[in-house]
Amino acid sequence: MSTTAINWSSFKLRVNIKKTIEELYSNWTTPQALESWFLREAVFVDADGKERSRSASVQKGDTYTWRWHGYPDDVKETGIVLEANGSDLFRFSFSLGCPVTIQIYPEAGETIVELMESDLPTDDKTTSGHFVGDSRGWIFYLANLKSIVEGGIDLRNKNVNIRDVITS
Repeated sequence: MSTTAINWSSFKLRVNIKKTIEELYSNWTTPQALESWFLREAVFVDADGKERSRSASVQKGDTYTWRWHGYPDDVKETGIVLEANGSDLFRFSFSLGCPVTIQIYPEAGETIVELMESDLPTDDKTTSGHFVGDSRGWIFYLANLKSIVEGGIDLRNKNVNIRDVITS
């Protein structure tokens, strides 16, 4: 039996996807692509207050408002793009302002999308509400990204009247 303590302040998830690094980077960094597998609405605003076009790549310093299928309009996440290198690294603030880092790289003939959410507070409420809740959500959405880009099947619940399902 392992006695290694769990680090509740961060988690890392990986998924292998049979697409190029460039294609997968675009899936994370353009509003139109984010809405194809992750969000109902993705709005990014640049430093000058101008909304980015749906096909434009987001940039460091952009702010965002995100809404999900299966939830009413008042359920949203706002944050800021912390880093977007144009090729394989995307970082943004998320729940409680905690950074989420997306790294995309080759491994064993496929492409890995690695997500790390870090700097999570470690009190009991945060551990159950964010470490567990956020990681469960990210697991689903990473699986949906793979499903969409490899096979075209969208697994998301898009019915706001159906609640408490694993697909939203």
